[in-house]
Amino acid sequence: MRDRVVVVSGPGRVDLVERDADPLPDGGVRVETLYSGVSAGTELSYVKGTNPYLNVTWNADLGLFQAGAASTPYPVRRLGYMQVGRVVESATPAIPVGTVGALTYGHRTGGVLDPLRERFVPLPDDLDPLLGVYVAHMGPICANGLLHAAADLYGPQARSLSDGVAGRRVAVVGGGVVALLTALFAKRHGAASVVVLDPTPQRRQVAETLGLETLDPDADDPAVVLKTRWAHAAGDRGADVVFQCRGQAWALRLALRLLRPQGAVVDLAFYQDGADQVRFGEEFHHNGLSLRCAQIGRVPRGLAPTWDRERLSAETVELLRDRGDLIRKHLVTAVVPFDGAPALLTGLAERRRQELQVVLTC
Repeated sequence: MRDRVVVVSGPGRVDLVERDADPLPDGGVRVETLYSGVSAGTELSYVKGTNPYLNVTWNADLGLFQAGAASTPYPVRRLGYMQVGRVVESATPAIPVGTVGALTYGHRTGGVLDPLRERFVPLPDDLDPLLGVYVAHMGPICANGLLHAAADLYGPQARSLSDGVAGRRVAVVGGGVVALLTALFAKRHGAASVVVLDPTPQRRQVAETLGLETLDPDADDPAVVLKTRWAHAAGDRGADVVFQCRGQAWALRLALRLLRPQGAVVDLAFYQDGADQVRFGEEFHHNGLSLRCAQIGRVPRGLAPTWDRERLSAETVELLRDRGDLIRKHLVTAVVPFDGAPALLTGLAERRRQELQVVLTC
């Protein structure tokens, strides 16, 4: 038995490699991949050579990048975290043959995993399995953003994703997958207003088709527009919370300008080129703002184990049940055969191709 695996051999070089299938471990399952979603941010950073793991050592104990050997050198053999597969062989009664689930084992046509050490999230029968690419990791990233907003208000007493957005005015900077899913989460959980800001007309059009309001940050100053509209009291105008989902300095600077005094930016972006344009001596300083980085590696302090990745996946399933038809129709912009992965990834990295969400089919 052979599996095909997407491998990044070096900057700009993506290959399909065949390898012998691994033996089934005790208590493990063998999975054939049905769908594999492409994350245009994290994955393309390996194709472009901009991911810090490629160049320095990540000291997980200290939480520091340090000079030294690359923690993830080329070739990168595990790329991607948005897979859906069907169990074809099982050595555990917990996951019988035929079960379809969401996984994070990278772009490959099949593989084995130990459910005690790796995530396998069974998908409900009423969910389009293609949408399962969001269940194990991407959806939880976005849900965790709302959880950080809730923790900003209520600390360890936060009980629901609604706690951070219900009745509040919410701005989302960016129009990619993370931004749009986060905006849909905020709308589902009771935000009074949700506005998506992105300079790309096609992305704004998708957001509007999903039922979201948009603004063009390159038109009239959106900070003036929203602060004129969103008045709380004299000298207190702007968004209650901003979700920053585009990994560019101008986007973070804009996010800070949109906030009301003492508001918080919840940042889900990956700044591969740094953030030199951010002016921390301006609105950040004078309005007493906060900046919270929300990464899926951890939930807010004090909320574990009540909140974990399994619960965030369950929240994602509920969002997909509610808005799945629209997400499938408008957010997934291309479905590509698995053999087309190398050309697809290099085309995206070199900006010869523009897509929101690509899903590989096996």
